[in-house]
Amino acid sequence: MVAETPAHYKGEHGIQPFDIIDAFKLGFNLGNVVKYVCRADLKGEALKDLHKARVYLDREIARRQK
Repeated sequence: MVAETPAHYKGEHGIQPFDIIDAFKLGFNLGNVVKYVCRADLKGEALKDLHKARVYLDREIARRQK
């Protein structure tokens, strides 16, 4: 049985962040950036989620600079 997807993962458009992540083949770090940005205003913890997105973006930038 598949669990119901929480509303903060679908937003008002019904688009799942993982569909975007898969379509663009973003990988772990950028996938997490998309996930946290997409749901930032849907959980009531926007700043917390935006800070998390920045952590993953910084990790990806550091990875690519090596």
